[in-house]
Formats: sequence, structure tokens, C-alpha cells
Amino acid sequence: MGFFDPGCRCRGASGRTNNSILYSILKSDSLATLRQQACSCGSTRRRGVLRSPQVTCKAASAVLVKTLRFVKNVPCFRELPEDDQLMLIRSGWAPLLVLGLAQDRVDFETTETVEPSMLQRILTGLPDRQSEEVPTGQSRGAAGVSVLDIEAIRAFLKKCWSVDISTKEYAYLKGAVLFNPDVEGLRCIHYIQSLRREAHQALNEHVRLIHREDTTRFAKLLIALSMLRAISPLVVAQLFFRPVIGTVNIEEVLMEMFYGK
Repeated sequence: MGFFDPGCRCRGASGRTNNSILYSILKSDSLATLRQQACSCGSTRRRGVLRSPQVTCKAASAVLVKTLRFVKNVPCFRELPEDDQLMLIRSGWAPLLVLGLAQDRVDFETTETVEPSMLQRILTGLPDRQSEEVPTGQSRGAAGVSVLDIEAIRAFLKKCWSVDISTKEYAYLKGAVLFNPDVEGLRCIHYIQSLRREAHQALNEHVRLIHREDTTRFAKLLIALSMLRAISPLVVAQLFFRPVIGTVNIEEVLMEMFYGK
């Protein structure tokens, strides 16, 4: 929304350009005046937090334990060099977790908070979030995550539930996510590529055998898989684990859980 939005009804907006925020910034003698006259339209960004963090975080933690157990029980994964294992876990834990949330039908509710915009921070003297110290692996903005990111997670869950994915299909999907040849620095990249192809092929064969009448099911599953790319690991950590572990690096927790280090 622009500075001169005719629909603005905030205090001080009269439709004349000389009463705009920009004019006030240029002409005001004090920040106190600016703070009083600042237009609030579009000055906040929608963010959300879990409505019942204790319940949801407990469920997410249980899914994480199941997810890491699943990975441990994949023989060809444990045959990989430890460096490759670490990189695959770091790149895949979040989408694997969200897949697990879908499989266990873990639903959650959020409530909206507000995140001041850069303009509002300037006018009200709030510190710039870009300058705040943020631990490695954690996202900025302790007051929740973007509502758009939450909607992306919900859209994926609803997609999976609408397709009614079976236990075996979830296993093949997890294999396709886990063996990601696009991760930089992998030593056994060609082997990992072949493992992903095998996961896709096994999924396709299973669908054709069990759901012969549904010729679009395999495509629906691949679409669901592609939706995971829009879900940020930082968002998953912030939403489901920050209320529990605080500022602790989620990757440190993962390594300790997986390797007992």
C-alpha cells in the first residue's frame, strides 16, 4: 500500500500530500511528533505462533524421534560415508518431519501476532531486527513466523490428507526426500541419485499395482512432494521447536539424537 492511499483512515490522513508520512518525516522537528502521526496502514507484517505450543511441540518432537528412527533403519543410508549422512540429515530433516506430521495427522492451530515494519521501527525507536544477534540455524523474529509460511505447511498437510497416502507410500516419499543428490558436497552423489530413482520407481510401481483405477495418483503424490520445497527448515524449527529448545541450534539437537553425540 502506498503512502498516498486514498482509503487510509489513520489519524492525520486527510487526502492532502502535505500530510503524508513522507512529508512529516521531512518537516517534523521531533521523533515524538512522527510517532504520533505515523500511519499504521501496512505498518505490520502478519506473523503467527502456535496456539497450544506445549501440545503441538510435544507431538512434533515425537514425530522427529520417529523420523530419525526411520532414517536409522534404512540400510543403504547407514552404508554412506558419515559426512554424506550428516549433510543429508541437515538438508532433509525438515521436509521429513513435515511428512511425518502428515502421516501422523498432526494438526495445529495458530494465532496471529504483529511484526512492526521497518518504517514503524524507525518512527517508534524500536531496534532493527537485522542488527539483532541470532544463533546459527535459527530464524529471526522470535514473535512467530510468517503467516504465509504457516499456510504453506498447512497446504501441504491438507494435500496429503486429501490424497489419503498409505504407510508404504509415505515410506517411498521419505526415501525420495532423504536421498537428495542436489545437496552440495556429497561424496557418493551418483549412488544417492540412484537411490532416489529407486524410491520414485518403487512408488510408481506400488501406485500402479494398488490404485490401478486412479491414473493420476502418482502425479498427485509428486505434486505433494514438490510442495515441500516451499517450506523452510528455519520456519519448521522456529514454529515447532523454538518454544521448547529456545535458542539452541536445532542441528545440534539432531546430531545428538541421531548419533548420541
